[in-house]
This record gives sequence, structure tokens and C-alpha cells, in this order.
Amino acid sequence: METALILTFSIGYLAIALEHPLDINKASPALMIGGLCWAIYAIFGETEAKVVEHQLLEHFGEIASILFFLLSAMTIVELIDAHQGFSIVTDRIRTTSITQLLWIIAILAFFLSAVLDNLTTTIVMTSILRKMVKQREARLYFISLIVIAANAGGAWSPIGDVTTTMLWIGGQVTTASLIVHLLIPSLICMVIPVLIMIPIVKRIPISGLVSDETVADVGGHGHAVYEVSKGRRNTIFITGLTALIMVPVIKTITHLPPFIAILMNLGVMWLVTELVHRGEEKHVRDPLTVVNVIRRIDTPSVLFFAGILLAVACLQSTGILTHLAQYLDKAIGNLTIISFTLGLLSAIVDNVPLVAAAMGMYTLEVHPVDSQLWQLIAYCAGTGGSCLIIGSAAGVAAMGMERIEFIWYAKKIAWIALLGYLGGMLFFIFIF
Repeated sequence: METALILTFSIGYLAIALEHPLDINKASPALMIGGLCWAIYAIFGETEAKVVEHQLLEHFGEIASILFFLLSAMTIVELIDAHQGFSIVTDRIRTTSITQLLWIIAILAFFLSAVLDNLTTTIVMTSILRKMVKQREARLYFISLIVIAANAGGAWSPIGDVTTTMLWIGGQVTTASLIVHLLIPSLICMVIPVLIMIPIVKRIPISGLVSDETVADVGGHGHAVYEVSKGRRNTIFITGLTALIMVPVIKTITHLPPFIAILMNLGVMWLVTELVHRGEEKHVRDPLTVVNVIRRIDTPSVLFFAGILLAVACLQSTGILTHLAQYLDKAIGNLTIISFTLGLLSAIVDNVPLVAAAMGMYTLEVHPVDSQLWQLIAYCAGTGGSCLIIGSAAGVAAMGMERIEFIWYAKKIAWIALLGYLGGMLFFIFIF
């Protein structure tokens, strides 16, 4: 059974990687392997059908929470975009220098992801970039840098990435120690790719940087841009930004999953939008309401995300990922190399089950709170996923929003992300 599952996952993964040559949307193979893996487990596994069903529903609860979070965050961002709210940011970035813009975007993504999280940050920053860089090839480099910077920024904050949150809630790390140990390694992980990308992007012929006053639809949404009064634009921008920032605050206070906070805040945003446009003519009001904006969400990318997470959840339920972690422990033994390998594996499969397996393998009695092992796992799992576009939630979101091809990212960006990942890790090892 395990061989059949690994083979099914590998074939599906290959189909996703070859999306462009095959001319088949990546959501199709993702959904197929998500369903097939569970079907193989149910038919050929030794576990009782009721237990398999319980495992599936338990995992699907977690997956659904991620999907609803993604849908809600994308809707809020689309609402801000429809009201031209991002012009508040783009108008203040007046540089015409590619070098300066790369630094600005990377630093914004790095620190914003520590406050929000890497997924939300990528959605917001990608929407902003669409309004600023007209040339597609250059924009792909910028958005790839956002993924790297957002993942790096999420690694040193307890609310920046789901894996650091897991370790924080599980008691393996504390906030102060996480920041002290991982801030500089994460910063190095972001800085190295910026330095590498500067000469690369400079070689690309770019006609200029643009704002959303001059380009109505850089991102390819295919919707008209209506003039919105400054007061309404500012109201929606502030409300939307507050809605996103309040998610980690509400999570910290209530200890409830983030999707509850984002759904509630979307409801508030919905109400504000309805009140702001009350009394306007239908043809002016409709394109700016949640009902219309939500239709522009990239549903195939959300379904792709669902399929991938279902397939990985099956590998976790059958114990394949745990066996992999145990094999690494026996075959390698060195905890530093194991952490490094887990980071690279998180570029292929989801980092959450890998970290969960590591948390189950190594106890707090042997490796106490804030030990180097937990800090290193937090860094590697958080930043290693940048090496492939589908290795992190941030990468999957960017892939869907900007139609980034798996092969393009693997050729152009993977080695850059890997060098950043190695640089931060080497600094951590050297210092600590």
C-alpha cells in the first residue's frame, strides 16, 4: 500500500510540475491524487473504514480552515484593490530604481509577515506589485522575492508561520528566544536573494514602474476600475488592513484558529462596504461589493491547494511521513543535518506534518524549551519551503494569483532561495 501511495503522489506531483508542457491545470492532478491516495488507503490499508473516515474528516477540518482563511483573506484584499486602496501604498513608493524597489518590497514583506503571517502578506504584497511593475518577467522575480521574504519573516515570529505557531503553542519555543535566535538568520535568508536578484532583474528590459492610476489592470483580473472617492478609498483600505492585522491579535486572545477571526472580520468589512455604497446607482455600486468581488477569487488555485493538502494528509495518516522522519533519524543521526533535510523536504510536502512528526520524535525531556534543535527546526521548516513554489502556503498563493509556472520557478528561483536558506542556517550554526 505504501508503495502505491508514494507512486500515486509522485506521478501527481510530476503532472503538477509539468503543468505548462502538458497544458493541464494543476488543480486537476492535485484533486486526483488527493482523492486517489485516500481511496488506496481505505481499500488496501489494514485500518478499519470508520477509523480512516475519522482521520479524513479530522484532517479535512484543518484543511478547510486553511481554505476558508485563504478565501476570506483574498476577498478582503480584492475589496481593497477594487476600491484602489493600494494606491495609498504605491503612491508613496516613488522610486524609479529597480534596486531600491527590490529592497523596499523585500523588507516590507519580511516584517509584515511577522505581524500578519506569510500567506496573508504574500496576498497583499502581490496585489501591490501588480500595480507597480508592468513587465511580467520582472514582476515574477519580484513576486518570487515576496515569497522568500514572507517565509523568512514568518520564521522568527510565533504568529508568522503555522509551524512556528505549532512549536510556540506546543511549548518548544518562547517568543523572546525565537526572535533572538532567528531574526538575523531569517534576515540573511532574505538579504542574499535580494543581492542575487538585483543584477538579474536589471538585465530585464523594463519600460518603467507604474502605479494604478496609469494601469487599470496590471494583474490580469479582467475587471474595470471605477473611480472611488478618496474618503471611501481610505475607509476601505483602513478597514481592510485593520481586519487583517486583527487576525493574529484575536487568535492570541481567544486561542481559536485564525479562520474564525478572518471570517468575522470579513463580515465587518462586508457591512462597512454595504454602508459606504448605500444609495449609489446599481452599476456603480455592484462592482465594489463583496458579492461581485468574491467572484474574482481564483477558485482553481484554492482547489489545487485542497488537493495537495489532502494528499499530504493521507501520507501523514498512513505513517509514511513519520517513517521518513524516523529513517532520517537513524540514517543520519546528526540533528543539524536532519533539520536541514526537513527544511528541504518541506519544499516538496507540507511543512506542518513534518514538524508534527519531529515534535513527536523528540521530547521536551531530552530537548528542553528553546533548545537549539527547536530553533533550528523552526527556521528550516519556515524558510526551506521557498526552494519550490508549492513548498509553502505563500508560494501556492503567489502561484495561483500570478500564474507562476512550477518549472520557471524551479529553474530561475530555486537556487537563489536555496542559497538564502543555506546562508541563514550557516550563520545560526556559527553563532549558536
